[in-house]
Amino acid sequence: MAIARALLIGGAETPARSGRTTGVVNPYTGAVYATVAAAAAEDVTAAVDAAQHAFPAWAALPPFERRAIFTRAADLLEARATQGAEHMAGEVGGAAPWAGFNIGLAANVFREAAAAITAPRGDVLASANPGVLGLAVREPLGVVAAFAPWNAPIILSARAVAAPLAAGNTVVLKASEAAPISSGLLIADALHEAGLPGGVLNVITNDPADAPELARTLIADYRVRAVNFTGSTTVGRIIGTLAAEHLKPAVLELGGKNSLIVLDDADIDYAVRATVFGAFANSGQICMSADRVLVHESLAAEFLDKLTAVVEALPTGDPADPHTVIGPMVNQAAAQRVSGLVSDAVAKGATVRAGGGAPRGAVHPATVLTEVSAAADIHYAEIFGPACVVDTFATDDEAIAKANDTEHALTAGILTENATHGLRVARRLRTGIVHINDQSVGDEPQAPFGGALNSGYGRFGGRWGIDAFSNLRWLTVATEQMPFPG
Repeated sequence: MAIARALLIGGAETPARSGRTTGVVNPYTGAVYATVAAAAAEDVTAAVDAAQHAFPAWAALPPFERRAIFTRAADLLEARATQGAEHMAGEVGGAAPWAGFNIGLAANVFREAAAAITAPRGDVLASANPGVLGLAVREPLGVVAAFAPWNAPIILSARAVAAPLAAGNTVVLKASEAAPISSGLLIADALHEAGLPGGVLNVITNDPADAPELARTLIADYRVRAVNFTGSTTVGRIIGTLAAEHLKPAVLELGGKNSLIVLDDADIDYAVRATVFGAFANSGQICMSADRVLVHESLAAEFLDKLTAVVEALPTGDPADPHTVIGPMVNQAAAQRVSGLVSDAVAKGATVRAGGGAPRGAVHPATVLTEVSAAADIHYAEIFGPACVVDTFATDDEAIAKANDTEHALTAGILTENATHGLRVARRLRTGIVHINDQSVGDEPQAPFGGALNSGYGRFGGRWGIDAFSNLRWLTVATEQMPFPG
């Protein structure tokens, strides 16, 4: 029987006022996994009402009480690892290892937020006037609108709300239509069981057709003071434009066309393992996935032979099988999109070294391409699926130029046994993140996470996340009477 869930407004499960619901389909079996409330604009307004009402008390709650809620929520979330894996498999076909990683990192996102609550940021300022103490202090903004994606739903819904809540704001979270439970309701359940007061976090679920109207309603509400969004660059442009129209700051974490550079001093076997993880974890449906693998020409033949053998043998199919590496994509349309990119590349001269062929339902085989023309769509498009392009280079300058040949500058990996060599290359890449002697997929809650160019702006993580969702104020205290003229 399908799971049934309502909206979460003011701490209570609330049906949509229209009574409408929408179904979530398991991409592997085709069966309905869950039925959730389908919100309309009036439900969004009700959620903002609840968040606005809860804001003064939440902002004033003593920091150690707020911190205790976050630490309890982290423990509760870890205790629900099996449940989280079931939701991710049922909603988006997430394989068990990926779901386990989601739970663990999301719990640490809450722990990092807990630490930030009792480490407020500010500065003591000098003043031109004697006897005046100047302070730069951070204070919460109010209600924050958050949008969570489906691809790493537990991690990214936790990230969408943790820093805003830790800074003293209240939140209205619009969960992903593809994963409404694992991208919103699951973490809300943990936080509320941990003691989060009603109305501090409200979760909206919706039918996909209603998403544009709900986003406009949420961002346009004058009580919403900031926005964060993780998702595609296409939708991120819309969200960023709406926020700008209403003079609201936004943090946008968008797509990536990420490179993994294998320098001439890299360990080939390590490079193969790193590439398989970076390109094919979660069937390539990670904004940090390695779309381009740039290999020094002296290593290319051996690297490709070994990579092809490993990729061809990757366990593929049922996400409920704990051995599965390549599970279904989020839906059949996504698998067909990747298949179209591969077919276009082949028609324009590319060679399939592993995989290829038509998808089976939502399952696309892990695919490795070489000799890809710059005229092929896959050369610039974010693949967001289980495929990668392997290219070669002769010099560091050539590798850097190829890695920088994109507007989606999120992350990169550089594989080398020489850290200073790797650092020289890293300094010339224009991505927001670079990992030396590691692949491109990496996220830690204490680090500033975000990209450059069309990969968005602003940063999640650590003190930078708190800064993004708080207002900087200048306060002065005159400790003696001021010498006013006259």
